[in-house]
Amino acid sequence: MDITSVFKLLQDDIHSVVFATINEFGRPETRVTDIMLCDENSIYFITARGKNFYEQLIDNKYVSLTGFKGNSTISSIAVSVRGNVKDIGAELLNEVFEKNPYMNTIYPTIESRAALTVFQIYKGTGEYFNLSKRPIERYTFSFGDAELTWNGYFINDKCIHCFQCLSVCPQSCININEKSAYIRQENCLHCGNCFDICPASAIERR
Repeated sequence: MDITSVFKLLQDDIHSVVFATINEFGRPETRVTDIMLCDENSIYFITARGKNFYEQLIDNKYVSLTGFKGNSTISSIAVSVRGNVKDIGAELLNEVFEKNPYMNTIYPTIESRAALTVFQIYKGTGEYFNLSKRPIERYTFSFGDAELTWNGYFINDKCIHCFQCLSVCPQSCININEKSAYIRQENCLHCGNCFDICPASAIERR
């Protein structure tokens, strides 16, 4: 998995995602909006300048989104992204309508599109999470020069190789031998079972 594949999945297969912003009272608000375009460093969506969504994007310049694909929980693939946004105006608006022709039904005339503006998520981090694979697959990424931060559980040098963590790991994603011990981050559920059972406090939550 790579970021190009994740963005293509987000645009073409998931398309409609839940966006979260903060309103003027400091409370979260969500709505479903479509991912219109993606390139290797950005995600693009549109909204109308008269909406609360627009005001919140302008005021905070930050957004979080999650999209989901699958017929059931066990077949699901999810992508989450959080990052900085900016209004780039009517730039790319024609391309948006060319690649998403259903928008012509919603905004059928040039005049009716006057209120629309394109937003670009130009810097951020995200995660791809696939529950349909065994073990599960997780991919953490960054784009637009954002610093990649790792979340989850990690084994430090206090490990006494007791193997207790192995017995409670639902994805069997812990590798331990006499010389090393590590958690395969790409398969970890972040459940915390290993952290709770470790007698040597050798597992860190970051």
